[in-house]
Amino acid sequence: MSNFDKTENLPIYQKAELIFQLVESLMASLPEEDEYIQHTKEFMRADAMIIPAKIAGAEGGDLYSIRMQNAAIIRDHAMQLYVQVGSLRFYESYKDLEYVTLIRKELDEFQLLFIDWVNGFDTNNHIWDEWCLFNPPGAIPPNEIDRFDEDDFDIDDFFDKED
Repeated sequence: MSNFDKTENLPIYQKAELIFQLVESLMASLPEEDEYIQHTKEFMRADAMIIPAKIAGAEGGDLYSIRMQNAAIIRDHAMQLYVQVGSLRFYESYKDLEYVTLIRKELDEFQLLFIDWVNGFDTNNHIWDEWCLFNPPGAIPPNEIDRFDEDDFDIDDFFDKED
C-alpha cells in the first residue's frame, strides 16, 4: 500500500474530503449575482481544498516539526471555514441553512479527529525547529546537547601516547 493510499484511509483525511464535497455543494446553492457571496465562496473553497492537502503533506513529511507545521495550517483553515460558513446565517438572501448546520457539524467532528491525529505524532522523530515553534514538548535544543567548549579539546587525545 502506498503512502497516499494510507493517507486516504485515515479518518481525518476522509472527513476533510467529505467537508470539501459539502462545501462544493454549498457553493452551488449560493446566489451568483452577489459580489460578497462570490468572494466568500472563493475563501471557503480555498480553505476546504488546503485542509486535505496539508494532511497529506503532514503524513508524507513524517517529522514532528513538519507535521506540526501542517497541523497549525490545517487548524487555521478549518477555523476560517467554520466562521465563513457560519457567516451565511446572517446573509438575508441565503435561506438554505441546512448546509451551514451540516458543515459546521462535520467541522466539529473533524476537530475531534484532528486532536487524536496530532496526539499520535511521534515526538521522537524530529529535527530541531530553529524558530522553536514546532519542537516536541520537553525537547532539548541541540546546542545544549552538543555544547562544545574549546577548553575541552586536547589534540593529544587523537594520538597514541607512545609515538
